[in-house]
Amino acid sequence: MDINRPANVSFFDFVGGVQLLQGEEIRTAMPVVLIGICVSGAVGNLLVLLILICDFRNKRGSEVKVLLSSLASLDLAILLLCAPVRAITYYKQTWTLGSFVCSTTDWFQHSCVVAKTLLLAVTTRAKHTLVPSPNTGSLNIPTWIHGAVVITCVVSMMFPIPQMLFASLVPHARDTICVYKMPACAADFMSLFYKIYPTACYVVPVIFTIAYYTKALHTAVNHAPSPQRQSKVTLVLLCLSGALGLMLLPEWGTFTWIRLGYNKPPVGLIIFAQVMVYACSSFSPVILMTMYDDVRQGLVQIWFIASCRGSKQLPSNKCQKTEGNGAEVGANSVENAIAQEGEMTIPDVEHFWTGRRNTHVEVEQDPVPWEREEKML
Repeated sequence: MDINRPANVSFFDFVGGVQLLQGEEIRTAMPVVLIGICVSGAVGNLLVLLILICDFRNKRGSEVKVLLSSLASLDLAILLLCAPVRAITYYKQTWTLGSFVCSTTDWFQHSCVVAKTLLLAVTTRAKHTLVPSPNTGSLNIPTWIHGAVVITCVVSMMFPIPQMLFASLVPHARDTICVYKMPACAADFMSLFYKIYPTACYVVPVIFTIAYYTKALHTAVNHAPSPQRQSKVTLVLLCLSGALGLMLLPEWGTFTWIRLGYNKPPVGLIIFAQVMVYACSSFSPVILMTMYDDVRQGLVQIWFIASCRGSKQLPSNKCQKTEGNGAEVGANSVENAIAQEGEMTIPDVEHFWTGRRNTHVEVEQDPVPWEREEKML
């Protein structure tokens, strides 16, 4: 991956993935790993979005769910639009996607990553539940939450603009590579910018969010009127914030390390940092599906609906609407099975006891009427 830096350029780096690598192992392994992460994460985020949309239609929405659906959408965009670009780059080892993708791929990925971090910070001001309106019975989600999402996305797209301005295609032998070239005249300003950018978009929001939810979890456990409900939601958001901060640390560390002009980190560390960005987007729906009660219940309902549609011979009364978590659903199914087994009887025995119970005989069909007349006397 060695390439000579032009004389009038103070900084030179690859865009859209490490290029000009030597070795068939990396060329084969990296696309497989990225595609696997992309597919699994896309399925998980689609399920989370579907469950949250169903909650909004069933009047069970909240401000936190609006932000969580935005996070799932950003994760889906990273996995479907950014990960395939890296997979193609690692496979080809040169740039084959044109100048437009070269200029926008790192900008778009950084915009989504920054938006995720800032939206998690916004969740500290969002309510976990909403009270229905007494007149209409519908949930009135405040307009400020939608405005906060829009403003966060706009700010997130403005911060990484230099990633788009300084990216360009450079010929290399018979091929073309996509690189980030920072002119020497902008070196002083960009050196200051790359100290402010990671601090404002990663360090401060992550520390603030983790500290807030740690304190909120302690308060919910010890002083809240309903500690179980509040502590569960707070723990979910704390885990999301902690996972995002930990898994994005290699990416932001290598990004700042390279942009500040220090010696380039090892290639293995750069590749690991890029993989962790997509692993973070795939891990977020796992946290929601395993820890968030509303998402877990919706996942169980989707599974029951799919299983009922798949088995056409089952009667419709077996596909009942489920409530509660997965453990309650399992317990109810076990109780129903035991009750059905208790009601089952052998046909011959049932016929025998039915005959024994029907001991009343009509007068016209009595075969021995004289015995009945003697008893009456």
